[in-house]
Amino acid sequence: MTGLIHDWLARHAERTPDRPAVCFLESSLTYSELFAQANQLAHCLLEAGVQPGDRVGIYMDKSLYTPVALYGIMSAGGAYVPLDPSAGAERLAGLLRDADIRIMISAHGKRRALRAVDRLDQPLHTIVGVEMTDLEVATIRHEVVSAAPTTTANVEVSPDSLAYIIYTSGSTGQPKGIMHTHGSGLAFATWAAAEYGLSERDRLSNHAPLHFDLSIFDYFAGVVAGACTVIIPEEYTRLPASYAELIHTQRVSVLFTVPFALIQLLHLGAIERFEFDALRWVIFGGEPFAPIHLTALMARWPHVRFDNMYGPAEVNGVTHYTVPDDHDPTAAVSIGRIAHTAAALIMNSDHTPCARGEVGELWIDSPTMMRGYWNRDELNEAVFVTACNNAGASVRYFRTGDLVSKGEDGLLHFAGRKDRQVKIRGYRVELDEVELALTGLDDVVEGAAFALPDEQGSNQIYAQVTLGDDAAGDLSILSRSLRSRLPWYAMPATLSIAADFPRTTSGKIDRRALARQAQEQQQS
Repeated sequence: MTGLIHDWLARHAERTPDRPAVCFLESSLTYSELFAQANQLAHCLLEAGVQPGDRVGIYMDKSLYTPVALYGIMSAGGAYVPLDPSAGAERLAGLLRDADIRIMISAHGKRRALRAVDRLDQPLHTIVGVEMTDLEVATIRHEVVSAAPTTTANVEVSPDSLAYIIYTSGSTGQPKGIMHTHGSGLAFATWAAAEYGLSERDRLSNHAPLHFDLSIFDYFAGVVAGACTVIIPEEYTRLPASYAELIHTQRVSVLFTVPFALIQLLHLGAIERFEFDALRWVIFGGEPFAPIHLTALMARWPHVRFDNMYGPAEVNGVTHYTVPDDHDPTAAVSIGRIAHTAAALIMNSDHTPCARGEVGELWIDSPTMMRGYWNRDELNEAVFVTACNNAGASVRYFRTGDLVSKGEDGLLHFAGRKDRQVKIRGYRVELDEVELALTGLDDVVEGAAFALPDEQGSNQIYAQVTLGDDAAGDLSILSRSLRSRLPWYAMPATLSIAADFPRTTSGKIDRRALARQAQEQQQS
């Protein structure tokens, strides 16, 4: 009964049918309603020809139908592929080709984009949820779906079956499809629900877009616990004051998001206007949280526990660290200890274990680990490695590419990315360490560092910062303060102030875009 992700939806639909499962502004679905609508969609997908393991795209803005789509696809035995609703036609078409998506669930607001994709000769043959009479594809309107049976579809699905593929650009910019099974997705959801004590009384804030891996915490762990997931519309995620008000009015108890969204809430959310008495957990992940801003937010919400969850999308969350009230505001936040369900090695470049306190690459063995990258055999060979665990058994590990060290207390500390380590005049420099120093400066809200080759065959570091509203913006003062925090060889050759940073659709700073901008300026 509990080997599949959607089994838990069926369980709560039976046990607590009238409990709200998802909310979107003033609308909501109970567990019985979500279960019934997911089954209706599953029947229509099967009628349209979906076979076990088929990839089905979800291309729509956030709505109450989002969880219906993903649970309906999995109930039909398919694997859902969330597609960035803001993606251009070329990128969208590329993902459709790569994942061989023939059936897509979409919405009326995406008609123009769907026409543009159709002109690129895509293999789509069915679009669910919107009628496209001007395209040579079959369409299934919502009226047809809502008339389908609400009974569970008779499909053979196992814990090893593919459940979803999430695409990430990675360090090269080429999209990589991360394949997760029902087993890996459910292993993460049950671990997270237990670690944070999620229950039917909780209301989780779904801030992350569906194509960002943070979203599975809300949609999967929330359903495992029988909690309610409050879907945050895209426009609210861009308006911190509106977002803060929604957290207040919806009585959100668990907030999981990226540090940038929390920094925006702190500085632009006018959070002093609202009561957040229902809020008990603020969980952040995706990238490091500047300690100075974290400490300030903790002071604003002293009744809330703050927690740093770590885990690349390939392995989901595998560590977490609850930040103590007396955390040093100048120190980076630990990523905690490896989950009891997982195991880890910290390895040198020669694949030998690191000594305690030494920085090395983190290798993970976990039931939450992906099956592999979709159609990327060479990459799979590079990231998966077999090694002996601490008990001497041969184990398949995922090489995260993240550099960490383990302290005497057993806590893991993030030291940066292997692909973010550069050499400056023979010295190894961690660009993440430069960014940590930047965000520790007075008046700095966010900092970004990147490297570009120089004419001497080495590299130069470039850095940009955004400042608070009342900051003086004196670069000479910022530079002097930075010199006190970094060795001379790690100092940026150029430090500038930006009004804002370009961002990925998951809210992270787009450092590749910053590097491109800098290169273009050099060439102009």
